[in-house]
Amino acid sequence: MVSSTPDGLQIRPRQLDFDLPNPLPRHWHGGDAFKTHLFDAMSVLFPDGERFFIDSVRLFREQIADPVLNEQIRGFIGQEGHHSREHLDYSARLRELGYDVDYLERGLKRRLGFVQKHLPPAAQLASTVAVEHLTAILADALLSNQRMMGGADPTVAKLWRWHALEETEHKAVAFDVFQQVHGSRWLLRRAMLQSTFFFTFDTTKGLIHMLKRDGLLWNWRIWRDGLVWLWGKEGIFRQLVPAYLDFYKDGFQPWHHNNLHLVEAYRAEFDAPATEAHPAPAMAC
Repeated sequence: MVSSTPDGLQIRPRQLDFDLPNPLPRHWHGGDAFKTHLFDAMSVLFPDGERFFIDSVRLFREQIADPVLNEQIRGFIGQEGHHSREHLDYSARLRELGYDVDYLERGLKRRLGFVQKHLPPAAQLASTVAVEHLTAILADALLSNQRMMGGADPTVAKLWRWHALEETEHKAVAFDVFQQVHGSRWLLRRAMLQSTFFFTFDTTKGLIHMLKRDGLLWNWRIWRDGLVWLWGKEGIFRQLVPAYLDFYKDGFQPWHHNNLHLVEAYRAEFDAPATEAHPAPAMAC
């Protein structure tokens, strides 16, 4: 079987208008600067990153004969395109607050340009597979752990839930394409090591920049509480380590982390008729 996505799981873009607050609350995540800017820093990476993901999959689209995977590729491209546009609007709100988004984007744009010019298509696709795993495990945490978004602005939180839902739906598409056209586990592992380094570097760079603009960079309590939230005993990121390491195992594929129940739960929020109102599902903490 070419596609590893569960049977019957349709991957399609949702054209939603989130109408982010204008102005965006400076610390929209419950007044917490660290939590807010961690998400802000990740968001800044998505417009260029999502376009790179689309391009890397398109390089191999004509080599995929399976109609099911081809339809999933179509859905993947549509979803990632909408993510890019929504996060461009998000970046515009951050610019209005005085953050230098162009500075934060510059290094990523330069690096992606180098990759597309100098690295072979298979290496570009492997990078996409790696980052899609990172976003998939982050999405799983966001949808299953209320601590990720507890106290956040409702509209911003909804945008992140939508993004997490669609990242979960299409988490195996780039992987399945790679398996069809190349399949090297060594290349995937190398891409994951590189992607982990640069994702961490770029996110930390954005977090530091925004805290500095807020005059909070040297506030040790913000760093203490933020790092405990991420890496403490019940830390958000600490809990992701086993799922992250699974990527390096022989035979791993993204739906070995079967969280289809989360897709079904959150589709009730985003696929409901416009006349119906569904609050975010209450998942385990």
